[in-house]
Amino acid sequence: MTIQKKKNISEAQIVRREDLTNDLWKIWLSTTDHFNFKPGQYCTIGLNGVERPYSIASSPEEKLIELFIELIPPPTGVLTPFLYKAKEGDLVSIRPRAKGLFTFKQDYDFHIMVSTVTGVAPYVSMIRNYLINPSEKDKFLILEGASFIDEFGYEEELLEIASNHENIEYIPTCSRPKDLKNKNWNGEKGRVNSILTKYINSELNDKNTLIYACGHPEMVNDVKKQVSGKFDFIEERFWKP
Repeated sequence: MTIQKKKNISEAQIVRREDLTNDLWKIWLSTTDHFNFKPGQYCTIGLNGVERPYSIASSPEEKLIELFIELIPPPTGVLTPFLYKAKEGDLVSIRPRAKGLFTFKQDYDFHIMVSTVTGVAPYVSMIRNYLINPSEKDKFLILEGASFIDEFGYEEELLEIASNHENIEYIPTCSRPKDLKNKNWNGEKGRVNSILTKYINSELNDKNTLIYACGHPEMVNDVKKQVSGKFDFIEERFWKP
C-alpha cells in the first residue's frame, strides 16, 4: 500500500482496528500533530492515491481520530476496498484540515439526530463532546436505522449514555426484523425514516428544534420531506466510498 505524496497532505498511522462485521469496521488514527476539528466534521484520508472524506466519531478532545467505515466493493467502492485490507501500523494520508458544516448547533435546545449505520459517527462525536461540559437546556434523540442488528456500531455506548442521562435518548431500529440474523431483536422495527413521525410530537417547539440527518441519500431525502416547513433541518449525505 502506498501513499501518494501531494502538497498539504500529512500522514496518519492506523494504531488500532476493530472489525464489527465482514464489511464494517472501526479504525483509530494517530497523527504527529493534534488534529483540530469540530464535532460532526469529517477528515479526508487516502491510500494508493485515492482520497475520500469520513465523518469523525471521536471527540476533539481525544488523542486519536476514530472512524467507522463500511466496505463498498468495487466498482462502486474506490477507497474502502484499500482501507479494508489496511492493518494496524499501516499509514494513510490525511488532509491537515477538517471540513464540513454538519456540526452541533448550540442555538437549539432539541436535537433530533437521524442516521443509517455509519451515519451515526458524527452524532457520537457530538455526544462525547457534549458530555465534557453538558448543558441542562439540551435534549437529544438519536435514531439509528440498520438492516441487521450487528451493524449498530455504537449501540452499547449510546445506550449506556442514555441510561445515565435523562436528556439523551437513543433508539436503534431494525428494518429487517424477520431475517434470521435478527431473530433476537426486541427493539424498534422499520426504516428509521418511517418511525421518525412516531418520535416527533407536539411537545417539540419548531423554533428551537433542529433535525439532523446523516447517511443514505434516500433516507436523508425522505426525512427532509417529512420535516420541511415544520422544523429546521441540516443534512450530511454519504460521499462516494
